[in-house]
Amino acid sequence: MHVSNKVRNLPPYLFSEFQKKKEALQAQGVDVIDLGIGAPDLPTPDFVVDKLIEAARIPSNHRYSSYGGIPEFKEAVVAHYQTRYGVTLDPDKEVLTLIGSKEGIANLVQAVINPGDTVLIPDPGYPVYRTAVHLAGGKSEYVRLDPQNNYVPQFNHVNEEVKKKAKLLFLNYPSNPTSATVDMHTFLGAVTFVKENDMILAHDAAYDLVTFDDYKAPSVLQVPHAKAYAIEFGSLSKSFNMTGWRIGYVVGNETIIKAIATLKSNMDTCQFIPVQQAAATALRSDLTTVTQNNFVFQERMEKLHHALQQLGMEVQKPKGTIFLWAKVPDNFTSREFSSFLLEKAGVIVTPGVAFGPSGEGYIRIALSVTTERIDEVINRLKKLFM
Repeated sequence: MHVSNKVRNLPPYLFSEFQKKKEALQAQGVDVIDLGIGAPDLPTPDFVVDKLIEAARIPSNHRYSSYGGIPEFKEAVVAHYQTRYGVTLDPDKEVLTLIGSKEGIANLVQAVINPGDTVLIPDPGYPVYRTAVHLAGGKSEYVRLDPQNNYVPQFNHVNEEVKKKAKLLFLNYPSNPTSATVDMHTFLGAVTFVKENDMILAHDAAYDLVTFDDYKAPSVLQVPHAKAYAIEFGSLSKSFNMTGWRIGYVVGNETIIKAIATLKSNMDTCQFIPVQQAAATALRSDLTTVTQNNFVFQERMEKLHHALQQLGMEVQKPKGTIFLWAKVPDNFTSREFSSFLLEKAGVIVTPGVAFGPSGEGYIRIALSVTTERIDEVINRLKKLFM
């Protein structure tokens, strides 16, 4: 059977490889603890579920949504940005509903680059950026994020020829996988960089509400005149534990939003209306449930962070996300150490190399199981290393 070269040449999705290993071990009776995929285990808030049920009982809601999303959801996004960031958006021109931000990222690349165009992606960074560029026939160039600089991009280190060719720059803070966070100074530098080099800036803010203590993640659209050059992706997956609901949004530059909307109108008919209505209810809430969830993730993070340090591992203490980014022992590659933990301790983590060349030497650990299971992970690791 014929398969396109785009699909044939796709690199294997590492998460699916480890899923197969997990299933094989479970078939042998092994109690596998999965800290690999960034999927919150906490429940979606009751008031959001209640709204979904209420909306699903209305027959007219079972029709197609408008292509760009229902006004109720887009206006909730506008209200959220005004309240949280002081950013004003036009719901008709500067907001687009997505079937999850992952879908939006892939469609963005298709909508704004031509085959052969160059896209700058963070290294380490979310693998979907690289995959989306590949599927659009583009060329990915890495912007290395140095741990010595707290994983903040150094735009003055980008090759001059690459800058001339690049059409699009991806950033992602709070960061998946490194859990790094930034302040407005970083975004000001990014907007200045794309302005000077005639690029689009796409900021992936999937973890913007998942933060700890007094840290509050900024929006790139808070930079003056950022909407002339930038868009920002948002998701309810992590903040409201709605990964399976597949609902998100993109906001910002009107021309880019229109390009994505045009592509999507030929590809899908948006998300189920009751899901959009429930998501609007979530965004218009006082975010109390988000704060409660963050306390849970922080408790898990601090417990596991402390244990890893006691075991002699180098690991950054994050201000946000649901991940720990840990350095592997010197005698392992990231793949070898991940396989070692799975085979010897029944614990799945993600090798850092899955996120780009600069991820080699690290593992990403998701805080996606209960405190009791975190304790079990710690006990298993102690048996291996103490």
